[in-house]
Amino acid sequence: MEEKIHTILARAQEALAQSSSSEEIEEIRVRFLGRKGELTQILRGLGELSPEKRGAIGKRANEIKAKIETAIESKIESLRHSKFIRLIDEEWIDVSLNSPATTGGLARGHLHPISHIQYEIEDIFTSMGFTVLDGPEVETDYYNFEALNIPSYHPARDMQDTFWTEDGNLLRTHTSAIQVRGMETHRPPFKVIGPGRVFRYEAIDASHENTFYQVEGMMVDRNISVAHLIYFMKVLLREIFKKEVTIRLRPGYFPFVEPGFELDIHCLICGGKGCSVCKQSGWVELLPCGLVHPNVLRYGKIDPDEWSGFAFGLGLNRLVMMRYGINDIRHFLSGDIRFVSQF
Repeated sequence: MEEKIHTILARAQEALAQSSSSEEIEEIRVRFLGRKGELTQILRGLGELSPEKRGAIGKRANEIKAKIETAIESKIESLRHSKFIRLIDEEWIDVSLNSPATTGGLARGHLHPISHIQYEIEDIFTSMGFTVLDGPEVETDYYNFEALNIPSYHPARDMQDTFWTEDGNLLRTHTSAIQVRGMETHRPPFKVIGPGRVFRYEAIDASHENTFYQVEGMMVDRNISVAHLIYFMKVLLREIFKKEVTIRLRPGYFPFVEPGFELDIHCLICGGKGCSVCKQSGWVELLPCGLVHPNVLRYGKIDPDEWSGFAFGLGLNRLVMMRYGINDIRHFLSGDIRFVSQF
């Protein structure tokens, strides 16, 4: 019987050496170690032997069983390793090769012109010591109107046609709400800007959209004047357009600034001759601005007797239109890939 056990080990090792799949290995395991396997049958016949032979044969049979199990595990690991080597050879990809986008296949993506100019403006202002803030697009009445000196009974609310939600909130009509939140978290002196998307329920034409982008900014310090406002705006426009831009300030009413102004730039689309963008005037209204109203500072828990500041709101869409000579704001939301692909 001991010779038979050694024969089983040799035949199991030979079968494993010739196997090439996990299925074949499983068949070998069942053939030799299963409930009806060859080695199992020998172990079941130990009761017919004398006590002396039973112990020796039983011990030897368990040793052979352990060797067969080890050989099976080794073969499984060898097949697994071979599989990975084969996959590496067959499916290896050289990621250093040129992608389809660079060889005329897939089109290469790029930033939208609004995103590009927003990041550029952020870089310009951060270089002048401003901090970039963010805020929610769905705002409360308090942050969008009340804290900006526009109470519920104020007629100035009619200046901003609004998308209201069923729970009494609204899609923000300007990013000035970010300034209010900034005053709650920053103590003067400070300089902040808040870029983002805003919404107005209004008629759409070549220069007006119901969804567009703004950058609002605020500086609060001691003895701030209109001269500080003009300086920062001229630096911004010079850096954006890479040249000196002709501007004008004209009086404008905004509840959150006093005095308030409209800052216009000489139309860069028509060169001041008159077009649909500038409404034949030669000037484009670019940003409202002014000195921060004392009530707004009070809402931000800032003492207006000690501190003052300026604020402005810049329309990113119109700025992009001036920079790239785009004559219709509706192109931005048209979904026409040919428009975006130009940039």
